[in-house]
Amino acid sequence: MNANVPEYGMTQRRSTYVPAATTLSVLLLLAVALFGCWLVGTRSPDIGTDTQTYAGFFEGLNSGGGETRLEPGFVWLTWALWKLGFGIIGYQTALFALMLGTVLIATRRYHDYLGDTRGYLTFLGTAVMLLYVSPMFVNATINAVRQGLAALLVFASLLSFQRKQWLAFVLLGATASSLHLSSLLYLVFAPVLLFGTKLQRLIAVIAFGAYVSGVSMMAIRALVPALYDLVMTYTATQYYRAGVRIDFAVFSIFWYMLPYTLAPLVRAEYREKIKESAAVYLVMTLPFFAVGWGYFSNRYLLPAWLSVSLILAAMLVHSRLALLRNPLLLRFGLILSCAAFYYYVNNEILI
Repeated sequence: MNANVPEYGMTQRRSTYVPAATTLSVLLLLAVALFGCWLVGTRSPDIGTDTQTYAGFFEGLNSGGGETRLEPGFVWLTWALWKLGFGIIGYQTALFALMLGTVLIATRRYHDYLGDTRGYLTFLGTAVMLLYVSPMFVNATINAVRQGLAALLVFASLLSFQRKQWLAFVLLGATASSLHLSSLLYLVFAPVLLFGTKLQRLIAVIAFGAYVSGVSMMAIRALVPALYDLVMTYTATQYYRAGVRIDFAVFSIFWYMLPYTLAPLVRAEYREKIKESAAVYLVMTLPFFAVGWGYFSNRYLLPAWLSVSLILAAMLVHSRLALLRNPLLLRFGLILSCAAFYYYVNNEILI
């Protein structure tokens, strides 16, 4: 009897074997996530300029709350956590856990966008590693928490628009906007994704040139003075200068150019998709190039800068250089990134 054919009356059982490498990846990711939740959740009220503001809003629910300008999605989320009996530490921990949830959503959709059918855990771990070593991610977790929660949902929403997945675009965009209203600034530029690559590059050059030359600021001041006054007076402070930030502009355009510059180092089957995703990053920089001369202009760039970690992760795991995409090396890097994240949070290393 053929050993590969089951005998009469016997049933074949589907194998439930899970590779050891997969189990190790899951356990490592859970450990890294728990470490981040502990670190951010138990941070001192003095760490993060907005920490006390969020804590005060949460504690204010004990006395019936009050009027707030915070977005309804975030208010509902805070209320739900309060009703569940969370304290301040639990609240801060839950917000960071939810931020990691947005990382999961964005990486899953980006992984599918690239057309990859395997290796998702390696990609996810690489993305988390790069986020943990990013001062922008620290800013999103201890300062601009609402925008941080919304940022990668904006990235996922724009990816859906580029793929003409309209329902996902609307749902993800609406969720992001309910957490931070500024998400609409990025979504209104989504039609740029319908243009060809050459036109998109031209838009990048014009937007960059208009910003660094001060033309965009002068145009808004002349054509829409009410918007100019709003931008220049919103959160005005003597500790942060307004005006054109050439350093931010150069830093931002660099990441747009990088996927094109390093394309030869990416495996051919993923090269074009990664370059196409650079257009999503470009769209997320356009609000900054339009009005990023007010106070705290780095906030306009937070979603774009966070998305850089995902694009770089894709370039690493799909690199033609075997060493760069080595799973063992990437796991080791993920472990080391926890030390960097610990240092960044406790010392408030921000951009």
